[in-house]
Amino acid sequence: MRRLRALVALTTTAILTTSVLTPHSAAAATGSTVEYTTVPGSQGTDLKAMVITPTGHEGPRPLLVMPSSWSMSNVEYVGAAKKLARESGYQVISYTSRGFWDSGGEIEVAGPEDIADASSVIDWGLENTDADPDRIGMAGISYGAGISMLTAAEDDRVKAVSAMSGWTDLGASLYPGDTISFQAVELLLTAAKATGRPGDDLQHIEEEYRKGNIDPALELAQERSVATKIDQVNDNGTAVMIANAYNDGLFPPSQMSDFYTRLDVPKRLMLSAGDHATSEAGGAVGLPNETWDELTRWFDHHLRGVDNGVGSEDPVRLKPSNGDGGWTGYPDWESVADQREELHLSEPERSWEQWQSTGGLQPEAAPGWGYDIRTGRGTLADSGTVLLDGALRQFADIPTGVSLPFVNRDRAGVWTSDAYPEGMRVSGTPSARVTVTPTARNQSLYTYLYAIDSHGNGALITHKPHTVRDASPGEPVTLDLDLEPVVWDLPEGHRLALVIDTADARYTDESARGEQLEFSSPEGEPSVLTVPTA
Repeated sequence: MRRLRALVALTTTAILTTSVLTPHSAAAATGSTVEYTTVPGSQGTDLKAMVITPTGHEGPRPLLVMPSSWSMSNVEYVGAAKKLARESGYQVISYTSRGFWDSGGEIEVAGPEDIADASSVIDWGLENTDADPDRIGMAGISYGAGISMLTAAEDDRVKAVSAMSGWTDLGASLYPGDTISFQAVELLLTAAKATGRPGDDLQHIEEEYRKGNIDPALELAQERSVATKIDQVNDNGTAVMIANAYNDGLFPPSQMSDFYTRLDVPKRLMLSAGDHATSEAGGAVGLPNETWDELTRWFDHHLRGVDNGVGSEDPVRLKPSNGDGGWTGYPDWESVADQREELHLSEPERSWEQWQSTGGLQPEAAPGWGYDIRTGRGTLADSGTVLLDGALRQFADIPTGVSLPFVNRDRAGVWTSDAYPEGMRVSGTPSARVTVTPTARNQSLYTYLYAIDSHGNGALITHKPHTVRDASPGEPVTLDLDLEPVVWDLPEGHRLALVIDTADARYTDESARGEQLEFSSPEGEPSVLTVPTA
């Protein structure tokens, strides 16, 4: 811990030294200065901040406030902030969120104190810098994004916000499909204790979580979710830009698309390959970055009044999760999919071509069958490791893979389509309607959609967990399962494969070993995979 804190102190000193000692050729030259200071937060809590002030730009200046990410410090955004100050004249305040590193207080998980802190930082900026009270924006990554969005709902002075790799529904993030996102929760808890001081609420949540009780976390999540405050955002008229990655292992993107459709303000949604914060991390330190370029254009338009096309462009911008495809614009989320292809699940059977039981994904319904699997043990089908697999997809085009012939059919249901001779684009939110008959009150399911080549090697397109809770053992349950949204270019000759099993290391499984689960396709409600295409 002492070494980590020493590293932050050395980094801070280096930045300040560079800012102070670099000579300026002329007073009017555009540039920036960086000052490390203390800003009073809510109830007098000391918040440590980097104040980045432009030089050579006349005031009053638009103000950008940037709360740090979970476990990060005020150094996080200095590179991007200096660029924003130098090139566009923004006054920027990057501060360490309360409870972390050099700021006072305790970690409140984006609670009311954190929102009051952000408003206090705005107050301080208006009093101590040449900031324009009518041109205030907020931006951040992850935790900073969540605080920015929540502040925009509570403080109508915030005219524009840019949320990168954030959340809108904290409960849906940590408990997707009524399933605990184990790796994400453990990562957040470990990082909080390593770099900060957990407050009473966070300590209570962890104590109950260790006992298997997730209810206190879900109750707390309501107030910490801007989805519950969307009417306030709409009433304030705040211009909202959201950027997220398809494979975000902490805050999956489905909550973003749902929230986006409910916004009635100037808005933009960007989704691309990557995992949590990997799409914009380089831009935070000042490296070339598409997300930060769009953030700059967003604030330039809404805070500086620059006619740069932002107001007339298609607001939904998506980039394929695989391959080298560029950005595609859409007028709204509904337009992302041109049509939807329904592929019905047929009975898994062995054949000369399929040495393990495999069902078909076909245009016509094939009801009246049942197929049993054993629960509680995983297969080669897997969602991958949080942060690692999404980053590999983004930077190295290495997918989360599977060898479909070796997926154990005693532990999973597997269905494949015919090959697509010309390929196709999956674009939007795939979904599946499946009827299952559990043998226990609680059983977890993991639904994976793969692109399969001629050798049976698969690349994970998207997935989603779901836990059947409080079921009547032996009674069938029909589930409507929405997977995570994605844009994926299926190559020529590839097939789609749907795999459903009952264990995944990313999540906390409720499926006990020795139990069974039956898949079926009853008359009147045949099991079907719906694939959005463009």
